[in-house]
Amino acid sequence: MKGVLKMFENTKLLSTFLTFKGNAEEAMNFYVSLFPNEAKIHSVVKFEEGQNGPVGKILNATVEIKGHSLMFMDMEPQFAPDFSWATSLLVVCNDEAQFDSLFNSLSKDGSIMMGPEAIPPMRKVAWITDRFGVTWQLVWS
Repeated sequence: MKGVLKMFENTKLLSTFLTFKGNAEEAMNFYVSLFPNEAKIHSVVKFEEGQNGPVGKILNATVEIKGHSLMFMDMEPQFAPDFSWATSLLVVCNDEAQFDSLFNSLSKDGSIMMGPEAIPPMRKVAWITDRFGVTWQLVWS
């Protein structure tokens, strides 16, 4: 039970909760690597023997990226829901270099739904589903 309580220690009152099919830790580490100096892993609790989940996988983890709290969890693949592009993570990029870096990293082995292109007054926008199935909207204004 302490793992469940720990998951709320560094969680904002409103957070995005992402459920993965066994690759939450890989996704979490990938996302944190994309935002140097803007991302921090606050907590990671893994399933243990006797718990209702895949042993060694993420029961819950909390990450903060650009001030936004993301929570991660693994489920058995047959029970985990699919992600949908109906929900996306919107990132307002600091500059063009960050936009280009995020676009290149997130689109690798993923799919580009739109962009990058200028849509005034924004200089660049893009809509991408990454290799984990999570959809991102990137904006550089």
